[in-house]
Amino acid sequence: MSVRLLLAVPEAVHVSVAAGYDIGSGRTVPTVAAVVGLVSVVIGGLALARSAGRAGAGNGRARAIATTVLGLISAIIGGLHMANAAGGLGTGNGLAGAIVALVLGLIGTVLGGLALARSRRTA
Repeated sequence: MSVRLLLAVPEAVHVSVAAGYDIGSGRTVPTVAAVVGLVSVVIGGLALARSAGRAGAGNGRARAIATTVLGLISAIIGGLHMANAAGGLGTGNGLAGAIVALVLGLIGTVLGGLALARSRRTA
């Protein structure tokens, strides 16, 4: 393996989406965290809607726990990326994605906590 190949690895991280627009490692992490937060919100909504009045509370409880964990992961990654972002909005550092990840993670965590509390109350 040559030294040039090892030095060229950071260039392989960039993915060209459209002409003049690159998704680099600065935007990838908060984008993935925002998607995890969105999944957390969707699963949390389903868990909250199905946690009360159903016979099989075990599945709803597992959904509530998964939602809480995914929401916490999204919020932590979004918050850390927000704290370490070098520039402001529009600089390509992923600050907007980190903000979205933090907000969606917090919403998912709250929905998961509500669904977990409701499943405990009905059990």
